[in-house]
Amino acid sequence: MARNAELEKIIRPAVEATGFEFWGLEYLAQGKHSVLRVYIEHENGIDVDNCAEVSHQVSGVLDLEDPIQGYYNLEVSSPGMDRPLFTEAQFALYQGQDVELRVATAVNGRRKFKGTIEQVEDGIIHVLVDGESYPIPCPQVEKAHLVVNF
Repeated sequence: MARNAELEKIIRPAVEATGFEFWGLEYLAQGKHSVLRVYIEHENGIDVDNCAEVSHQVSGVLDLEDPIQGYYNLEVSSPGMDRPLFTEAQFALYQGQDVELRVATAVNGRRKFKGTIEQVEDGIIHVLVDGESYPIPCPQVEKAHLVVNF
């Protein structure tokens, strides 16, 4: 988590300088196959040219700051329909929608949840799973994404 916060401090301004919204990032440390995935958003949507533009900008900043030792691939992407959720505000935007998430510390004996975002307030995400509401502290969420139901 500290690594992601450090990376966000470097990457967010570079993304916003290009006119896009910084949605979030994932750093997957896997030796020479490590990946830094940056998600961007815009009210008019995101296309391949937008991703290339932001990738060029972010790559330049990362080359200067050099926050990651060793080899990694930089990917810039739209969050897509099954978008990952990173912040309390993002969870609040999708209240009433289905989500899958994993927490760092068990909540009522569980670490994985798949249910509906009931409510978000004061740093707590209330997720309804099989008729039971689970209060999940936002800082405990390791990974979350919307579930697309067709």
